[in-house]
Amino acid sequence: MGIGQRFEERLGEEFGGDAGTRRVVARQARDLADSGQFRNHMDSELTTAVVVENLRDAPEGLALPEKWNWWMGALELAYGGYDRFRVVRWSGKSG
Repeated sequence: MGIGQRFEERLGEEFGGDAGTRRVVARQARDLADSGQFRNHMDSELTTAVVVENLRDAPEGLALPEKWNWWMGALELAYGGYDRFRVVRWSGKSG
């Protein structure tokens, strides 16, 4: 089912953060899904459930963009080519 319209809402339910924080992570997730890179490496589609499951594995206490970057870092180490999907700038406020 991929990254649907409800994705940002689901990020908020699971991880909190303000609308801007959720929007920037959702944009990176959509860019990753659209690239086909995840599908090529994992032989499966990037879905909301896959993103949420992997972000739950991030260390406690990280803001949503940090959780995303943690996951992208793991994919970068394993496969390469995922640094371009990291969030490189956000306000740091995710209350």
